[in-house]
Amino acid sequence: MAKSLFRLVVDTNVLVSGIVFRGKPHQILQAVIDRKIQAVSSRVLLAELIEVLSKKMNYSADKIRQITEQLEDLIEIVQPDKIIKVCRDYNDNRVLEAAAAGKCDFIVTGDKDLLILKKYKTVRILTPAEFIGYIYISISTSSFSSSRYS
Repeated sequence: MAKSLFRLVVDTNVLVSGIVFRGKPHQILQAVIDRKIQAVSSRVLLAELIEVLSKKMNYSADKIRQITEQLEDLIEIVQPDKIIKVCRDYNDNRVLEAAAAGKCDFIVTGDKDLLILKKYKTVRILTPAEFIGYIYISISTSSFSSSRYS
């Protein structure tokens, strides 16, 4: 049985917090950078990130390009092939679609509409603090692994 890295969709709100601020979202982003966990996203979610960084954070086009290039080297980009209609917010469904397409273990988000679900099929939906708490033992031992069978 081969162990693999935890696979997760880091929602746009957590990515922005991890890029702009510090705290738990930044710790999660650092774990992605250190390749201790495998982040998964889609083109739709990356476009949302670009829009938020541009419009809400007033990042320059050059800075956004640098960030997206770095993320594309670190994040597995998936192309969801199934439309999911579980959440009232259209954009939240796109997060679920990326998690399903990427065979993720977790979605890490601050979005209350996603968090209220707690789980979508086999994907656990956690806040950054809950995710860090959940994998704390794995972090301290540097294993960051799940027992997913491939």
